[in-house]
Amino acid sequence: MAKFDALADYVRSQTLREFELPFRKIEALIGEKLPESALRPQYWANTVEGGGPARRVLRETPYDTFLISGSRRVRFERRY
Repeated sequence: MAKFDALADYVRSQTLREFELPFRKIEALIGEKLPESALRPQYWANTVEGGGPARRVLRETPYDTFLISGSRRVRFERRY
């Protein structure tokens, strides 16, 4: 199982139009601390091609992801 698979599974199981997760919840799901680069919007911007493992696996969910600047939280907005 890849590092972010548990996060992607959790996100896929959601039915809300929009929700937020704090970094601590994401870290609990993936089983390790997020890197400092997770504080940059590009780390989560799965609406853009390329990127690291979080972007790749979350792009396969029905949600777009956005870092909420300065909050250590990620917002998930349903695409379909």
